[in-house]
Amino acid sequence: MTTNPAAPGPPSPRPTPPAPTTSEPTPPRPAPAHPGPQGTGRPLRIAVVGGGPGGLYAAALLKRLDPTREVTVWERGAPDDTFGFGVVLSDETLGGIEHADPEVYRALTAEFVRWDDIDVVHRGRRLTSGGHGFAALGRRRLLEILHARCRELGVVLRIRTEAPPASDLARSHDLVVAADGVHSLTRQAHADVFRPRLTSHRCRYIWLAADFAFDAFRFEIAETEHGAMQLHGYPYAKDSSTVIVEMREEVWRAAGLDTCDEAESVARCAKIFSEALGGRPLRGNNSSWTAFRTVVKDRWSHGNTVLLGDAAHTAHFSIGSGTKLAVEDALALAACIEEQPDLPTALAAYEEERRPVVESTQRAAAASLRWFEDLATYLDQPPRQFAFNLLTRSRRVTHDNLLLRDSAFTQAVERDFGCTPGTPPMFTPFRLRGLELRNRVVVSPMDMYSAENGVPGDFHLVHLGARALGGAGLVMTEMVCVSPEGRITPGCAGLYAPEQAAAWRRITEFVHRQSPGTAIGVQLGHSGRKGSTRLMWDGIDQPLPTDDDNWPLVAPSPLPYRTGVNQVPAQLDRSGLIDVREQFAASAWRAARCGFDLLELHCAHGYLLSSFLSPLTNRRTDAYGGSLARRLRFPLEVFDAVRGIWPDDKPMTVRISATDWAAGGTTEEEAVEIARAFVAHGADAIDVSTGQVVPDEAPEFGRSYQTPFADRIRNILGVPVIAVGAISSWDDVNSLLLAGRADLCALARPHLYDPHWTLHAAAEQDYSGPGAPWPLPYRAGSRRPPTGRTDGPKPRLSLRSP
Repeated sequence: MTTNPAAPGPPSPRPTPPAPTTSEPTPPRPAPAHPGPQGTGRPLRIAVVGGGPGGLYAAALLKRLDPTREVTVWERGAPDDTFGFGVVLSDETLGGIEHADPEVYRALTAEFVRWDDIDVVHRGRRLTSGGHGFAALGRRRLLEILHARCRELGVVLRIRTEAPPASDLARSHDLVVAADGVHSLTRQAHADVFRPRLTSHRCRYIWLAADFAFDAFRFEIAETEHGAMQLHGYPYAKDSSTVIVEMREEVWRAAGLDTCDEAESVARCAKIFSEALGGRPLRGNNSSWTAFRTVVKDRWSHGNTVLLGDAAHTAHFSIGSGTKLAVEDALALAACIEEQPDLPTALAAYEEERRPVVESTQRAAAASLRWFEDLATYLDQPPRQFAFNLLTRSRRVTHDNLLLRDSAFTQAVERDFGCTPGTPPMFTPFRLRGLELRNRVVVSPMDMYSAENGVPGDFHLVHLGARALGGAGLVMTEMVCVSPEGRITPGCAGLYAPEQAAAWRRITEFVHRQSPGTAIGVQLGHSGRKGSTRLMWDGIDQPLPTDDDNWPLVAPSPLPYRTGVNQVPAQLDRSGLIDVREQFAASAWRAARCGFDLLELHCAHGYLLSSFLSPLTNRRTDAYGGSLARRLRFPLEVFDAVRGIWPDDKPMTVRISATDWAAGGTTEEEAVEIARAFVAHGADAIDVSTGQVVPDEAPEFGRSYQTPFADRIRNILGVPVIAVGAISSWDDVNSLLLAGRADLCALARPHLYDPHWTLHAAAEQDYSGPGAPWPLPYRAGSRRPPTGRTDGPKPRLSLRSP
């Protein structure tokens, strides 16, 4: 954590009178005698490239901490040149500013406008959620405050002056702080070291202002003949508001806004959102339509040059984080330079401290960005659910958090969802065909690699039985293989022999007898080219030790999972396709007689049916390869065969990989069409996972990182979905359900950590209804056990002055 960079330290120099803002650069102060760059010592001669909030604040802090430093800021623009109008800062960021520089904090707080409400206006209905707490001020005023503080401290400001090349500055200064924005020339000059990756996104936006103050943070949707457009608006002064208008690129072009100049764009936006603006005009400031670009990079520093703010990273404006991140970067950089013994260590500590914070913010911003990109898919949601969905889009605000902020609004959303008083969303029932699940929690399929010759044993009875007793509405088996050759490992369970069926029957009977109301489902699959490998803990995806141990593999195309490691599978011919289809049908017949309540067809994770769907693994030129319709043909044939065997009143689901996380793989649009095809053939729900199709995938890991794919399928097709992927808390489950992003939530690792995860979630929410009944033998443990006292009065260890 960052410590106080303001104390203790040398006394501040006597303040100098603020210099007037003119078009001329501030004259440089005489440089102190200095032997040149110190390399590994404390930096005394510092160059800051970029006079935005981050660069100015870094300069002020570094000078305040050591008045003997020579700190120079280069800014090529005029003092009042700025992109945008208002700046929102969080209480957390303000607390850091107060700690580091009370003078700046006092100046900022004197300017802030504050408000608590968020208004969401959709289809003529305005819904308000309170308790959020915002503080904003004008960006120009922020720059004025920071300019004044820099001058007061003796920072040299070279305004309207292009900075020398970063390499030149690095030779003549101890430290170069590159705060030169998203188009950073410093970053570009050392791209081979920083290795930046810039991603442009699907929406166009323009930053405008209105000469009145909104009374809340306002989101308004306009459904035009060209498509959906959205307004983001918030006050930043008593008589001024920021207004951002955003829409998909194709909507922007269809509306003809791509051919409008600034004046025309401003007028058109004011007309589109005239109701929100009360008929008042908008104004620009060299405003233009822009596609947001996300910046990430491998390194943050190079020698004695370090990147800060948008030069280092960007996060979508919809979570209001740009200036916040830049100011926090400045705080952390100054603190690390003070705390560490030399510059290399300080820059490494700065990156180590800031990188996880920035990456977390970027994940939240990416979720928010995608939500607005996919806005059209949510327009038909009920009004309050739409508003809740918008408010929780970044996953930073959750159901539990919003319940604390505005209980009346959240409880109204719960009532619309169908929650009875005192019932969290996760404990509402859900029906698929003739099966009613008592709650929305699913124990996700997890391979245990503990079967003998495909036969599940006592381990499986205890493993699945414990999770059934733990309260989940649906408990899924691991992938149960349809043939010996369809196993992933020798330890994988099967359903291709009578003794396997008998063992599964023992487990389903236990679940139904000892945990009545809990459903148990079977997932049928075939390993394809990913089979004949060792147990996970002996070497995941590694072939078995000897040729005698391995069995032949089949796949849509003769492509090994890992070239030179895994064996080359045989390409299935027509006869082989028929054999596999019949194996699935036979296993489904056995599953029905075992008493399973639900059957899931595994078409994900690069196993056989999945590898037919992905263009990366299906290179066939016959009727089963090529276009998506052809790649779907065999998985649909298998689905039809299984659905024909599986009882009509029992549901079938399909698990898919909605993206391969690899170039040239399954796209989000194709995932929707894959889901659409299975639903048309009778699938009752789509279990939406991702990846594991090719070994060189690059997943975007993070909390609930796979749920946007389920969300998209659900809200485009209107079909039930099961969301998976790093869903770890009951708060996440409630949030996803209430926002309409999922119908069921499948959790894997949380159920390995705690077999009674669902019951404990009920206890922690003070819920004791029919959605999570405790088994009679366990009922005495339905309350959290008492622990040692941690909240008692603390002893006073010091005397107060009289």
